[in-house]
Amino acid sequence: MNEPDSALVELLKRLAAFGYDFVTVTPETHRRVMARRDRGRDLRDALGWSLPVPLESLPSDLTDLLRAADALIDEGGWVRSRIRVSRVGEHLFVHSAYPTGRQDAVFLGPDTYRFVRFVRARLSDASAVGHLVDMGAGSGAGAICAASCLSGAKLTLVDSNPEALRLARINAVAAGVAVELAERLPGAFDLWIANPPFIQDSAGRAYRDGGQRLGAEASLLWTLEAARRITPGGRMLLYTGSAIVAGGDGLLEELERRLTPLGCSLRYEEIDPDIFGEELDCPAYRDVERIAAVGVEIIRERSWSAAEPASS
Repeated sequence: MNEPDSALVELLKRLAAFGYDFVTVTPETHRRVMARRDRGRDLRDALGWSLPVPLESLPSDLTDLLRAADALIDEGGWVRSRIRVSRVGEHLFVHSAYPTGRQDAVFLGPDTYRFVRFVRARLSDASAVGHLVDMGAGSGAGAICAASCLSGAKLTLVDSNPEALRLARINAVAAGVAVELAERLPGAFDLWIANPPFIQDSAGRAYRDGGQRLGAEASLLWTLEAARRITPGGRMLLYTGSAIVAGGDGLLEELERRLTPLGCSLRYEEIDPDIFGEELDCPAYRDVERIAAVGVEIIRERSWSAAEPASS
């Protein structure tokens, strides 16, 4: 681990000892809060709300660590952080500062909290798990928070974004959780978890853009890939969003149609009936009533043959 990354690990540890706490809100809520003021006054404003704060308002040891991590921008007596730090469960996580407009931004927000709660609830009665794979791991919050529910399982975090893998590694080291990192991962495993992007995003941001089908394309592709690679008796825990049109849930219909030929059953629940309502103003969502947060448990009931039709 290089010096900047080591500095961020130490920052997270000192913040935890300091009692730092911040819950990340949606970008729309964050925008509204920041519209009330353009300057901050303390550590939480700097590392949570991404506001510039007076240099003297930050503890000097934390300022030194932020500088060592190249995470501090000087603005004439004021400083701004390049990163945010938020609490999820018992751990602190470093992720990208607001606004998350960069293509390689690493996002953490309300969906992360719902994802972690869903995974932990489903793992509360878990039998022995040998290997957990977190697809599109982002900050690593899913796997890192799931670790406390598992005993002796290997954890692999997979993401195509090198910056996400970098921050996930930092978060895992600070949390004391051993993980393996990979951009691609061949093979079959007994537990997959995923929180894919699910918004049809005109800007094409990787952490947010779920592609066509009103943003459901990524969820379908990720699920089908995992379904073919779940060991018999294993499962996948998927948290995502689904656009509801005329009362119908297209994601559920597609999953039911396409998972059965792969020897999988599913349990589907609506976790929150209405999220990201502001997206309904976008042209792509002109026929959408609402976007629901959903949790899906996919269980590999039997083996399947690649020669079987998979209902494309």
